[in-house]
Amino acid sequence: METRLKNIISTARTKVSVFNDSSQCQRQKIAIWLLLTLPLIACGKLNPTVPGTHPVSHAQFDQLLAKFVDDEGRVDYQELAQNRADLQAYLQLLQDNAPNDESWSRDEKLAYWINAYNAFTLELILRHYPISSIKDIGGAIQIPFVNSPWDIKFIEIGGKKYDLNNIEHQILRKLFDEPRIHFAINCASFSCPKLRKEAYSAKKIEEQLQSQAVAFINDPDRNIITEEKMQISKIFRWFKGDFTKQQNLIVFLNQFTEVQLTDETEVSYLDYNWQLNE
Repeated sequence: METRLKNIISTARTKVSVFNDSSQCQRQKIAIWLLLTLPLIACGKLNPTVPGTHPVSHAQFDQLLAKFVDDEGRVDYQELAQNRADLQAYLQLLQDNAPNDESWSRDEKLAYWINAYNAFTLELILRHYPISSIKDIGGAIQIPFVNSPWDIKFIEIGGKKYDLNNIEHQILRKLFDEPRIHFAINCASFSCPKLRKEAYSAKKIEEQLQSQAVAFINDPDRNIITEEKMQISKIFRWFKGDFTKQQNLIVFLNQFTEVQLTDETEVSYLDYNWQLNE
């Protein structure tokens, strides 16, 4: 019960962060949604495991990323669309082989779900391409966690329906207690951490997550950091609880920054650019 309560509180905090960045109309709708939905979150359970499966190779996805993603994390969606069958073959592999706790290691499951998030995000973009932003997908008035692009249940894995929010919040954030996942999953937007040019793998997952964290935090297009002042991504506001479970945000960032921050360092947040990463 205590763990469930912590998860509910974490979910609520995330929604409140989105709430604070929304218009008055959106705030009213989010507030109503919180009142109606949080009791359901307390009762619901998402079980992403399927017995009898074995860890899959992510070589297909690795090849696609190497071919259609550049060093800046930009995707050649036009060319990828011409090779969509290859992406869908990889997605089918994921759909047919959901992880389980018996024959999959933690790192194998973590790599699987990060790759799943990124690969299905690419598929979602291709379904609606050409678009200027992932936020062009969905309703004209989008309510976070209700009818946004991340709430479309177009993913089926192991006989269960998922949306991208399910994978991020109920699987990756909830089950792995790994804040660096926020630098690995990509929302197809400029302000997101760059999409890596290779698939994540169990053998390299620690090195890959560390590399993503260092690259994102020290990227001046996404975080402007000096000893005196830092203008950082809103990811650090939206998911602050994930970064501050063991320490404050300054201590967390100092693990990766090229300059050392102090409690005197002024903190502000950059506007988030949702332009498509192409």
